Amino acid sequence: MHNDDRVDSYKYISGMTRRESLKWLGLLAAGSAVSLSAGCSKALEETISTKGHWPTLDIKPITAKGYGTDPNLVIPPESPWPLTLTQEQLSLVAVLANYIVPREGDNPSATEVNVPSVIDEWVSSPYNGQQKDRVTILHGLAWIDDESVMRFKTKFVALSREKQTAILNDIAYFDDTTPEQFQRIGNAFLRLKNLVLGAYFCSPQGCKDIGYLGNVPITGDYPGPSAEAKQHLDSVLNELGLSQYAYTD
Repeated sequence: MHNDDRVDSYKYISGMTRRESLKWLGLLAAGSAVSLSAGCSKALEETISTKGHWPTLDIKPITAKGYGTDPNLVIPPESPWPLTLTQEQLSLVAVLANYIVPREGDNPSATEVNVPSVIDEWVSSPYNGQQKDRVTILHGLAWIDDESVMRFKTKFVALSREKQTAILNDIAYFDDTTPEQFQRIGNAFLRLKNLVLGAYFCSPQGCKDIGYLGNVPITGDYPGPSAEAKQHLDSVLNELGLSQYAYTD
């Protein structure tokens, strides 16, 4: 997405194949049990206010079959289930994803590494966790467009960046200071944010961005952790009262 003042002509086009997005889905699923945001949101979810508007959607359940008990994530099937986000929803996800992970210097934005395609794969897959997220994400997308129309008489992707930011500033954080009318959408946007960040850091560019050096062969003998790493581990074990169980030569 370009940084134009208006983006009403924006249309997200995926740059990855289904096999690629399915591989990312597997990686994202493997790491999705741990939220990337503060843990306090879990407690807030139990007491979310119902004030403010909320869309009423007739969301049909996904009836396609999953992989089964022995998925092939190395060469997954081309289309194990149909993708379900509409072009309009996918483009809205793309605009929001670029706010969550914008381009910074040489680091690409979320859309440049096809994160929206992975989100589409995620909410279209027929598993319980993903289907729960499907309901959350679709309601969140509908709320954002409804709010945009109520405030500015047009849908979100057609707004200027200034007006888009005005809406996002109200929903971007979900904590105990979030106004009651924004709590449900704040919680939904938090889930979208976690999925976007998770998908981004599954990409080769995202791994590079955080300095991840996995899957790189080491020539010669393994040098072991650095002195700094050992010192950090010792301090953590000490804080947890587990120093006596630390391995020593």
